[in-house]
Amino acid sequence: MSEKPTVLFVCVHNAGRSQMAAGYLQHLAAGQVEVLSAGSEPADQVNPAAVAAMAEDGIDIAAEQPKVLTDGAVRSSDVVITMGCGDTCPIYPGTRYEDWVLEDPAGQGIDGVRPIRDEIKQRVSDLIRSLDVQIAAG
Repeated sequence: MSEKPTVLFVCVHNAGRSQMAAGYLQHLAAGQVEVLSAGSEPADQVNPAAVAAMAEDGIDIAAEQPKVLTDGAVRSSDVVITMGCGDTCPIYPGTRYEDWVLEDPAGQGIDGVRPIRDEIKQRVSDLIRSLDVQIAAG
């Protein structure tokens, strides 16, 4: 790809899994990927346990706000990663779709969120390797 790929992370509330994934992709891809996240039924705020778990790994998502999934966000994305949003995400030819089956961190404390965070970090690292972008070491 000659320009930055755009990746959209979608979950129901856009308060946990998709926010953590977006935080990791922004951090690990070092600006080489456009990162979006949204939810089919956005919550009022990002899950505090997700914010705390990400802070433990040096990534601040405290200022993020859940956003509603729009058709435009899906259309503008090269890769759409769904995380338990079912059939609410529209499908367009030419867009790469992946469904990541991950436990929902909603209602869990930090001890329950940490393993979800760690799995998301690994999946985001794998995603970066699959994209045709050069990430600066650092």
